[in-house]
Amino acid sequence: MERAIVHMDLDTFFVSCERLNNDKLKGIPIIVGGGERGVVASCSYEARYYGVHSAMPIKMALRLCPEAKVMKGDMERYSKLSHMVTEVIEEKAPVVEKASIDEHYLDITGMDRFFGAYKWTEELSQAITHHTGLPISFALSVNKTVAKIGTGEAKPLGKKEISAGMVRPFLNPLSIKKIPMVGDATFQLLSRIGIRQIHTLADMPMEVLQQMIGKNGVDLWKKANGIDYTPVEPYTERKSISTEHTFGQDTIDLAKLRSVISGMVEKLAYQLRSEQWLTSTVVVKIRYANFDTETKQCRIPYTSADHTLSRCVMELFDKLYNRRMRIRLIGVRLTNLVRGSLQIDIFEDTQEMVALYQAMDRIKNRFGVDKVGRASGFRGLRREEV
Repeated sequence: MERAIVHMDLDTFFVSCERLNNDKLKGIPIIVGGGERGVVASCSYEARYYGVHSAMPIKMALRLCPEAKVMKGDMERYSKLSHMVTEVIEEKAPVVEKASIDEHYLDITGMDRFFGAYKWTEELSQAITHHTGLPISFALSVNKTVAKIGTGEAKPLGKKEISAGMVRPFLNPLSIKKIPMVGDATFQLLSRIGIRQIHTLADMPMEVLQQMIGKNGVDLWKKANGIDYTPVEPYTERKSISTEHTFGQDTIDLAKLRSVISGMVEKLAYQLRSEQWLTSTVVVKIRYANFDTETKQCRIPYTSADHTLSRCVMELFDKLYNRRMRIRLIGVRLTNLVRGSLQIDIFEDTQEMVALYQAMDRIKNRFGVDKVGRASGFRGLRREEV
């Protein structure tokens, strides 16, 4: 049976959330991000007209569009609205995958026996806008890749259906940058040999592409040909991530304790960014030598930045550790997680901080999580090993 896969994408989600609260923001260029030294988290189509785009430094964005209104953003409110959208979709769709804070995949295969799949999807998108006030675009096709590309071509406030027989005619004239897995590096590599449109990529021998870019070459060739058997995975939210460290010998060495905590927080923050999570609640646990266990927690703005989490964890530890007894175990847990495509807390951090985290994450991805990090964290682990 031919699959019926829908990709739904909330248009300029952060901007749309802000406009729900303030009608005066409609029709003017909006930038959601942080401070003069921050970066753009999202921007309206009015701002995009001037060349503004996500991850651009705010200063550069304002040079391109001086009249733009910059707003700090509220991840907690965005998360609540995202959950509202998910609830509307889950109430009606048989299989739902939440791909990010503003994207969903639906598998509605077989529903066209009773309803027209396109008409059903159209009615669902109208229900979402009616219940939440948020604009949404969608595309219906035979797999996730074509549906996602279709939504991108339909936006803003668009809807598109790409049947099996229209997949290649739809994909062929598009830029290879429209394929989800093609980043800047791959685009530049392929452009140098004249491959800029999907039809050129699709007509290449798969083996040649594999030799050029490695194991991903096969997947890229399949996507260019509109082939994607990836299932829509039922959506489940992860509740928390945590780590604990039990000392070889009970300790009262504060410098050592702080160093170990620093290393633990850094690894958890990297895990958040790798899996595209943000956390809003931090919990610290200590277990004394007599096995008494105490915990303390605090709420923070959604983030996945090491320095923000580390500051919070250290403050909790200072409040919690008041007996001056030897400690047997220390633990850190990050909970109240929300999905998002953000790498770090771009509402608070400067572009220099963004660049630093991105560079460190690239090194960790390539060489391993223990190959780079803060000196304090490494000192703590080495001292514990000794």
